[in-house]
Amino acid sequence: MNFYIHPLADVKSKSIGENSRIWQYVVIFPEAKIGSDANICSHCLIENDVVIGDRVTVKSGVQLWDGLRISNDVFIGPNATFTNDRMPRSKKFPDEFLETVLEAGVSIGAGAVILPGIRIGTNAMVAAGAVVTRSVPPNAIVVGNPARIMGYIDASDNGAIRTNNVEKSIEPGIHKTQVPGVSLHKMERVTDMRGSLTVGEFEKTIPFSVKRYFMVFDVPSAETRGEHAHRECHQFLICARGSCSVVADDGKNRQEFLLDRPDVGIHLPPMIWGTQYRYSSDALLLVFASDYYSNEDYIRNYEDFKKLSGA
Repeated sequence: MNFYIHPLADVKSKSIGENSRIWQYVVIFPEAKIGSDANICSHCLIENDVVIGDRVTVKSGVQLWDGLRISNDVFIGPNATFTNDRMPRSKKFPDEFLETVLEAGVSIGAGAVILPGIRIGTNAMVAAGAVVTRSVPPNAIVVGNPARIMGYIDASDNGAIRTNNVEKSIEPGIHKTQVPGVSLHKMERVTDMRGSLTVGEFEKTIPFSVKRYFMVFDVPSAETRGEHAHRECHQFLICARGSCSVVADDGKNRQEFLLDRPDVGIHLPPMIWGTQYRYSSDALLLVFASDYYSNEDYIRNYEDFKKLSGA
């Protein structure tokens, strides 16, 4: 036996990986599956239809109910609460419990509540005490009740466009970013007593010919859009009114940008995972695209994107 079970634990499962450690007053049902190098702290309960990956840490006071799937390298803080039935009744059981998935590298803060049937994406972080009612995108940081996205892991802001309507040092032209291929474009802006004007030229300021445009507006501040990459399509984003944040990710590098003025745009080439969030109530996001709409051009799963991008 290459794992440790404390004498005061009640462990019925035979499916426990090497070097895992099960501490006192833990109850594990017979069909539960636990990977290698897991650490299950005291006063935890794990039901039958639970799968736990490798190098998972479950701190004290956590109950893992049927339908929970936990991938590798997940951290679950003390007294985090999971559920598997949206409308529970005493002595009445659903035909099948809802499946909740924690993807690789997820961290769940102490006392967080996770509703059933959702997916928490790779490397996402749930703050202590958060109540998660909907699926969480990869790398997102969520806080509050109900949980809302407040940032992304390793997505540093680019101060050059965090202007808050005040002129900053960014000069007209094309500016490289920390994500290879992604560029910021500062367009010419003319202001006089009659108002302001900004202009760009396709295949010059906007570095491709345009076949399609769309506008995003009336977005509730809590909503997140994008969350996909394109195989061949280029996109150019301008927040023509209000503000929104854009996260660009090539699978290795990630950077966040605040678009808050109509003379600054961002070019997202193919194979860049793009996310837009933190929309102001008056935001109007204008997007130019190099291709007509094609569902086959979209990559909507972040893990698939990382594989295709070679990350």
